[in-house]
Amino acid sequence: MATFLLEVGTEELPASFVDEAITQWNTNIQKNLEEEYLNPEAIEIYGTPRRLSILIKGLPEKQEDREEELKGPPVKSAFKDGKPTNAAEGFAKKQGISIEDFEIRDTEKGEFIFVNKKIQGQWTKEILKELTPKWITSLEGRRFMRWGDGDIRFPRPIRTLVALWNEEILPIELVNGSTKISTNRKTYGHRVLNPHPIEIPQALDYLDCMQKAYVEVDYLLRKNKIKQQIESAAKELGGIAEISPDLLAEVTNLVEWPTAVVGKFDTEFLDLPPEVIITVMVTHQRYFPIKINDQIMANFITISNGDPAKSEIIAAGNERVIRARLADAKFFYKADTDESFESYLPQLENVTFQEDLGSIRDKVDRILVISQQIAEQLNLNKEETGEIESTALLCKADLVTQMVYEFPELQGVIGEKYALISGESANVAKGIFEHYLPRGADDLMPESFTGQVVGIADRLDTLVSIFGLGMIPTGSSDPFALRRAANSVIEIIWHGNLKIDLGEIIRQASNDFITSHPDKESPLQALEEFFVIRIKTLLQDEKGIDYDLVNAVLGENDIEYTQRAFDDLLDVRDRASFLQSIRDNKRLDAIYETVNRSTRLAIKGDLDTKELEPTNIVRTDLFEKSSEQAFYQAILDLVPKTQKARSQSNYELLVDALTEIAPTVSKFFDGEDSVLVMDENPEIKANRLNLLGLLRNHARVLADFGAIVKS
Repeated sequence: MATFLLEVGTEELPASFVDEAITQWNTNIQKNLEEEYLNPEAIEIYGTPRRLSILIKGLPEKQEDREEELKGPPVKSAFKDGKPTNAAEGFAKKQGISIEDFEIRDTEKGEFIFVNKKIQGQWTKEILKELTPKWITSLEGRRFMRWGDGDIRFPRPIRTLVALWNEEILPIELVNGSTKISTNRKTYGHRVLNPHPIEIPQALDYLDCMQKAYVEVDYLLRKNKIKQQIESAAKELGGIAEISPDLLAEVTNLVEWPTAVVGKFDTEFLDLPPEVIITVMVTHQRYFPIKINDQIMANFITISNGDPAKSEIIAAGNERVIRARLADAKFFYKADTDESFESYLPQLENVTFQEDLGSIRDKVDRILVISQQIAEQLNLNKEETGEIESTALLCKADLVTQMVYEFPELQGVIGEKYALISGESANVAKGIFEHYLPRGADDLMPESFTGQVVGIADRLDTLVSIFGLGMIPTGSSDPFALRRAANSVIEIIWHGNLKIDLGEIIRQASNDFITSHPDKESPLQALEEFFVIRIKTLLQDEKGIDYDLVNAVLGENDIEYTQRAFDDLLDVRDRASFLQSIRDNKRLDAIYETVNRSTRLAIKGDLDTKELEPTNIVRTDLFEKSSEQAFYQAILDLVPKTQKARSQSNYELLVDALTEIAPTVSKFFDGEDSVLVMDENPEIKANRLNLLGLLRNHARVLADFGAIVKS
């Protein structure tokens, strides 16, 4: 068994691309080798800022010989009057066989020619010579560049290629215009600690050779080493490092031989809000903050790719940089807070939200209107409504401050700080920050009324406005993040248990949009369809509700259910969750057969889906069997229970009632006194269908049982 090594040496790669390349190779290389009937013992993919490497262990010298069954043309096309046609001869020539090797078999589509072709295994080295250039040039990512004068695109210029089959150099040439890079056994170690060329004697020596040249090619080993060094350095200072997973991943792909370096800054900068200091460190400088008792220390840890012996010099350089950045932040902070927070509102008129939608100040006015509508629906008192209005008015004011201009990541965070300094209430300040939440998957949710209401209003304004312009997301294109905005609206309502009629708010906002844009069409229908898809997705993916139960509470093109979902998002969530629970505990089984059967048959009648009261719908004089009278009485008894269940949103009561009458309905269908629903007499048939329609309608208070799958 043999080992193959490929190393692609490059100039410094973007950190994000290293991860992407490793992921792509892990998928593609395994797939390509399987397609070539090669099953190695191990495939190891490595990456650093200056190289991408593949180490494939346990490869056979060549493919095994194999037989392959091939299907040829139909017999009627292959032979005419007992003689082979051009189709038969062409197939035989293409496969390198004779006509005598043909085997005729009968299939569902008639008789066809089959052959068992013996294929001699290829040498693995020759296969790898074909695959290797494709592995390199098929990598995908953002911001690829052309280098040299050829057409090959890569994030950075490729400088060296190592390809070894055990100790043998596998000759491969990468041609890029006039530039040709040929494989050899020569590579380079760490740029500072081992800048000279090194040679890899054989493929299995690769990891050891790179270690000796101060390059740790294994991402996980490098990552763990960095984490351990950071934690150890912080412990020596008496603190705990704040290690962001994203920053740790990025730094891991920026270094080949990591060294933790500790630096410090003047304690006067600790007067800045901690979020500002952390943003400067993490986002702008890729430093790891240190805390003691949840308070930031005037120290930081950076990961160097340089000479560990020069750590003091490296620390001093980093200290100069962060001192300048923090000094800028301190200046911005003082300059911003010298003005009242409300004084920034007029400047929002100079910031465009979208070309056809006016300025951010215009957007704030729309957010204020929608916030007031939500507050009214929630029956908030005057003080709560006033705080929501103040939050809506000031929610975007920090966008024109010097601090947020320099550090955009701090929008909302700085708004909260400045609002408090200007004398706004804690609820208003918190709402300014929280109206941006959630900012992405797994983010915090807004907890304050102000943050929840204004956050919903902000997103609804964006959705209505952008949809109104006809800029509806298609495929993967969603430049305004409208899917995330709609998801957030739903999630905030669910999280806060807000009794909001979302449909009414969207209708009013759509009407307001048309009033200000008379040349545009109402976005209402498109928005409703969009929200239904988002509700479905969240119920299935986030709440873990089975797809058929989601369809049962939302309906399939069912306007009644769609409108009900918009009118009360809490109700649609609760009904879906309740259905899932009674499926899981088997209570659904007790009512499924009778209700589902009734629902499917009721379609053949003409009773509307809202009627619950049987007295004016069902004619008792048309009853022929006692099971009809029993069914009718059961529906009469069901009416007050269903009404109570609906008014209290207590679906336990409804399921209990449906369970109680299930035996009665079963006897109607299958008992000794059962009836034929589709009777020849049209009046009797209609009467019986009405009974079934009434049961369906009662069940529809919970869900459309016709959409529920038995399993």
